[in-house]
Amino acid sequence: MKFTVLGKGKNPPAGAVKVVLSKGKEDEIVRLENASIEVALGIGERDKMTRRKLMLLPRRAVMAAKAKKAERLIIDLDLFRFPQLALGDGELAEIFAVNVEMAGYDHSEFLSDAKERFGEVKEVLFLSADTKEAKAGLVRGKIIGEETNACRRLANLPGSDVVPRTLSDEAKNIAKRIGVKAKIKIFGVAEMTKIGMGGVLGVGKGSSEEPRFIIVEYAGGKKDEKPIVLVGKGVTFDTGGINLKPDTAIEGMNMDMSGAAATLHALAAAARIGIKRNIVVLVPAVENMPSGSSYRPGDILRSMSGKTIEVKNTDAEGRIVLADALTYAKRFDPAIVVDVATLTGAAMVALGERASALFTQDEETERKFRNWGEESGDFVWPLPLWDEYDEEIKGTFGDVANTGRARWGGAITAAAFLKQFAVGYPWVHIDIAPRMTAVEDEFLAKGAAGAPVRLLVKMLGEY
Repeated sequence: MKFTVLGKGKNPPAGAVKVVLSKGKEDEIVRLENASIEVALGIGERDKMTRRKLMLLPRRAVMAAKAKKAERLIIDLDLFRFPQLALGDGELAEIFAVNVEMAGYDHSEFLSDAKERFGEVKEVLFLSADTKEAKAGLVRGKIIGEETNACRRLANLPGSDVVPRTLSDEAKNIAKRIGVKAKIKIFGVAEMTKIGMGGVLGVGKGSSEEPRFIIVEYAGGKKDEKPIVLVGKGVTFDTGGINLKPDTAIEGMNMDMSGAAATLHALAAAARIGIKRNIVVLVPAVENMPSGSSYRPGDILRSMSGKTIEVKNTDAEGRIVLADALTYAKRFDPAIVVDVATLTGAAMVALGERASALFTQDEETERKFRNWGEESGDFVWPLPLWDEYDEEIKGTFGDVANTGRARWGGAITAAAFLKQFAVGYPWVHIDIAPRMTAVEDEFLAKGAAGAPVRLLVKMLGEY
């Protein structure tokens, strides 16, 4: 999508759809006497506008334009200056750029009639964005929106297209795009066997596609600065293994690598924006398949940390592969480690589909992540990670069990499991299962939501 900035007094091109605001409750598409079209966004009372509602306005405008098969959209940023939100020019422009880009994306590359079905806004003309801050905000927001959409595309791809080998290729392409400040290593079975990654190897051995461990290092900060390490769950398809998922739960499991997609593209966005920070992305990439060589309930796996994992259920595989990644993260002496994973259906039971589950034992870090979530639009909500929950995942024949003793609190016991391996550094766990796919009233295309790329970029710039 092309962005064009027009200053005051300049005439927009003919045929573009102009966005206006109304006090109504519904959006309207209005044809004017001169054959031009306006999209009137109903916002009700101006003094009741919130930041959350504001983020939806550019999405609503793009969706309306796409419905009319309009290719150009005109947005006057001055119309959206709500005093109660106290947004500067740059921040307002960034919000609009991010959300215009996100609304413009459709998972349509496998459809022969995509343009006829969805429409496409090819250009957005921003009026009054003539300050230095606003122009910089548009550039920054466009990059974040583009990388969020790239994350969505990668997560949406079929499981036959994205396997550990091809996910590694995607990571290589991202590192190549970033340039000389990035270096990448890919561990295969031999390398992982050498360093004792029994968790990744155990989960991955049921598939004909061998597992990989992806390491991307970005030297954007000072040489002696501790890096921020992002760990993304890269289960490229999750059948549940021997504990095979029912048909109602297996659909969409090509997106079980959404954490990997988010961390890789958050890094790409941070590098493109020019965030001066040392960043490491770690992705344990596996396919969880049932076969004669699959790991089984009752197996005991020796993780890289030396702790043994008692397998109670092969469908609780994500935490097992993350255990090795969290152990490996310690090698970088990190300032903080943040893991991102579509980990548990229990998080969806707890929170619905509006927020990811946030886990940390540091109250100040929790507060910061909640604020970054509100500012970015990737909302998170905390769940407890008390030491008492550690009792729930103690193993009988191994050190830790990969499921809790009872069926209750599954998101929490999964986080408690990960905590056993996140040792020696500050740590945050984000369970993005609730935000794996977009909700209808978010005014986004069906499929992956791209969470939490925007939150991670905000964190990388401000932590």
